[in-house]
Amino acid sequence: MPTAILGLGIIGSIWARNLQSDGITVNTWNRSKKDFPGFCDSPITAIINAELIIIVVADPHAVQEVLNQILPSLKPNQIVMQSSTISAEWTLKFAGQVSATGAIYLDAPFTGSKPAAEQRKTVFYIGGELSAIEKARPIISKQALQILHVGPIGAASNLKLAMNMNIALVMEALSESRRFALSQGLSDEIFFEALKNNVSRSGLCDLKEMKLRNHDFSPQFSLKHMNKDLGLAENTAKSLDLPMFGTLKKIYDRGMEKGWAEQDFTVLDQLLG
Repeated sequence: MPTAILGLGIIGSIWARNLQSDGITVNTWNRSKKDFPGFCDSPITAIINAELIIIVVADPHAVQEVLNQILPSLKPNQIVMQSSTISAEWTLKFAGQVSATGAIYLDAPFTGSKPAAEQRKTVFYIGGELSAIEKARPIISKQALQILHVGPIGAASNLKLAMNMNIALVMEALSESRRFALSQGLSDEIFFEALKNNVSRSGLCDLKEMKLRNHDFSPQFSLKHMNKDLGLAENTAKSLDLPMFGTLKKIYDRGMEKGWAEQDFTVLDQLLG
């Protein structure tokens, strides 16, 4: 299945290299030109012979920018798999634009940062028709630990925002409890050793332990992208009473004000002193 990947950030570039190493024909494109295998000068050139088009960019406005360029060139039965994290409101808007061309839209956000992508353990949440998912499965499965069909278009986007809310809240709890332990003279070694056999242990704790201990805030998932996702969730939640989430969003805004946008979201630990 010839594939086009539009967006060569941390994840898109890993997916493209993985598929190319499998012998898949993958055309690539990015808004800023990159020296990358299969790179095309325009998204139109990238998608011309593609059966599957994967969009993985920063935010809804970037998705719209990509679609504005490719919509006139989409063909019936091409699959547009939109994997950027956006809200259901934006997803439904984009699905309408794509469907009007005769192409097929998949709402396909994912979870798993850089290490998961490198290990081909991305988890995809997918909204859309089962027939389209099955058609795309041979390509998606090469990157996936799990492919979870959530329901109709829009459902996967909502689930992704819920999952990122959970990750951000768990990360803040980990940082604050660790800081309390350190302030009372306990070591990182003791704290994390205890956590390994505590009911509150999580995959996030395991993933981020060494980043916290080594003050390594190189991006696996940047603060700016998590903050964007929390903002989308905030806009979607509207009248819901989510007190912890409201406080958390203010913490992320403080991190952005500090100029930490490009660093891993674990950098918010630095706000604790």
